[in-house]
Amino acid sequence: MARKENKIMKRRMASAYLSSLVSISLVLLLVGVAALLLINSKNVSDYFKKNMKMSVMYKPEVTEQQALEHRTVLDSMTFVATSEFISRSRGEQEMKAMLGEDFLSVFESSPVPVSTEITLRPEYVSADSLELVTGIIGKSPLVEEVVFQKTLIDALNTNLRKISAILLIAIVLLLFVSSVLIGNTIRLNVYDKRFTVHTMKLVGATKGFIRKPFLVKSAFMGLFAAIIAIIMLVALLFLLKKELPQLFELFTPQMLVVVMGIVIASGIIICVASTYFLVGKLVSLDKSDLYY
Repeated sequence: MARKENKIMKRRMASAYLSSLVSISLVLLLVGVAALLLINSKNVSDYFKKNMKMSVMYKPEVTEQQALEHRTVLDSMTFVATSEFISRSRGEQEMKAMLGEDFLSVFESSPVPVSTEITLRPEYVSADSLELVTGIIGKSPLVEEVVFQKTLIDALNTNLRKISAILLIAIVLLLFVSSVLIGNTIRLNVYDKRFTVHTMKLVGATKGFIRKPFLVKSAFMGLFAAIIAIIMLVALLFLLKKELPQLFELFTPQMLVVVMGIVIASGIIICVASTYFLVGKLVSLDKSDLYY
């Protein structure tokens, strides 16, 4: 009977330990992702903003030479990062690719204007700045209109904030789950060693002395969970490299080392802190309350 109870207890301990390990690893993975975003938040935001393009559409009567001269003016403006001249023939080819080869047949003359595509410096990619920029560029008598994806820019700024908030909420929830699972694991561990703990209390062992083996074990659990989280994070980064290689280049080796250090420190702190307070509480209980 006692052997059967020991097997059940060991099985429960293994299950609780595994559940805690998985939960903490997921928490630390989110901590790593959050650290990546926080450390590189400006670089990530700037990456997307640098790839936002505005099209300066010229009036139908504007020649390519006039457009090229105006491009020089655009390049001299402080808010313009890069510019690219789009000739009428190139514009027609792009339209044919989207609408079909015969789309020009319904027009007497080419409806495709000459244009210049520009990218702005990141600090100017915001709702207020874009209104100012379009107003300045639109003052030119050569310009028909300035086209850009305002909804996409607004969505970028909004979604960056939403992603940070969602990550924060997810981390808090998983921290709570992890604390509960760690607590269950420690309770089972203390119960499994109840006679040893009771004997140590009887001979006058301090709480610190009793806590020590539990803290050491928890520290190793936190370290192991951090290693699992780092492996998952590296796998996630390699997937990102495959899908968005340019964005991956923003993450430097030095920054990745810092993030890994944050993940390892977080794992150890979470486990050790939870164990410290819980073991102290359990050891303070009466014998009957601790064992039953």
